[in-house]
Amino acid sequence: MRRAGILKEAAENSVGITAGITGARIRLINILDEIDLYKTKLEQIETAMEKALRETGLAEYLLSIPGIGPVTAAGFLGEVGELTHYGHWRQLQKIAGLNLVEQSSGQKKGVRTISKRGRSGLRNLLYQASLTLVAKNQEFKALYRYLTTRPQNPLKKKQALIAICNKLLRVMFTLGKEKRYYDADKV
Repeated sequence: MRRAGILKEAAENSVGITAGITGARIRLINILDEIDLYKTKLEQIETAMEKALRETGLAEYLLSIPGIGPVTAAGFLGEVGELTHYGHWRQLQKIAGLNLVEQSSGQKKGVRTISKRGRSGLRNLLYQASLTLVAKNQEFKALYRYLTTRPQNPLKKKQALIAICNKLLRVMFTLGKEKRYYDADKV
């Protein structure tokens, strides 16, 4: 409180520009109104996503994963489409651009990286979801901890998150394709 009082007193006795305060207030009000508009639009979009997710019939299976919300599940299905069109989860891995590639020749051994040839929106969604899962899901947290601290070939933090993305992709594909609920023991 003492510091706030000092700041208030300094602001009152400041030699700053006093012209245009009315215009600045109007601009501030407009910006706040714009923020409210964006919030209502975002709520409408999230409601529409939840409704579309429920219509697919896969909502209960994908939402059974602790840490996955309706926006993530709807975004996943929006990016990949109907899961029955895919025979194996590796097809989705390739669509997301999460498959490992290596630029090598006869003389040079390259570094393995993800290909990034695919849908960047799906890759971004999986990455954001993996961050949430590492924080909130016990099984994924334990896997991340193991990948970063294992004695043989420990992964860097970002490499471990990409491995978590692939694991999440595999789990979501299996749950949606086989219409199963999340089982922590199998993960």
